[in-house]
Amino acid sequence: MLCSIYKSTKKEGAYLYIAKKDDFSEVPDALMEMFGKPTLVMVVNLTGRTLAQVDVDKVKTSIQNEGFFLQLPPPPENLLEKYKEQKAQQK
Repeated sequence: MLCSIYKSTKKEGAYLYIAKKDDFSEVPDALMEMFGKPTLVMVVNLTGRTLAQVDVDKVKTSIQNEGFFLQLPPPPENLLEKYKEQKAQQK
């Protein structure tokens, strides 16, 4: 399964996966507005491939059912909470 991957110009770390290059017809307008002007990163064959940040099967299923897959960056790590947990474990 081929798909095109675009990065967002408005949201750092957000990527949009679609089935056909430059065909955003199945992506909701509100999402496109939030995403900004898409910048093509690559066209990739998902068959037999793994992806670094997301499960490739979730991407395939979403593209087949919804027409797209939106990858968002993981939430920022709360360093203060992590520090508190480490301090608590040291006691």
